[in-house]
Amino acid sequence: MARGSTSGGAPRGRRYELSDEGFERLAPLLPKQHRGGRWNDHRTTLNGIFWVLNSGAPRRDMPERYGRWQSVYHRFRRWTRDGLFERMLHHLHVQLDEDGRIDWSVFDVDGSNIRAHAAAAGAGKRAKSSRPTTPWDDRAAALARNFIW
Repeated sequence: MARGSTSGGAPRGRRYELSDEGFERLAPLLPKQHRGGRWNDHRTTLNGIFWVLNSGAPRRDMPERYGRWQSVYHRFRRWTRDGLFERMLHHLHVQLDEDGRIDWSVFDVDGSNIRAHAAAAGAGKRAKSSRPTTPWDDRAAALARNFIW
């Protein structure tokens, strides 16, 4: 059997890479190429970003098939600063929720970790308290905030 294919003969995607359906959902949100320099392909860059995020490997160890690691990193930083990933997540949440593909009962929207105060174990109290936690009313906003490089 050839590498990258399943028993049915259909090509299989590489680990951490976008499927055709996934990229089609995101493509309308990606910036358009204007006059001037030539950008790396958006899909290849996104796949490089996802490889780094999912593998946990250092950016410098990213496979060469995704382009220069510096280019992928700078594009990630620019898109994060411009809010593109937040718009992508919101867009996907809305689309997938409308399609009935999100089961909200399995999500823990408040991902905070609350540590017990030292006084709970018998230590003396300090004057400064920890910052308050806020429950999220908007589930999509809560999930979008968890996206970190």
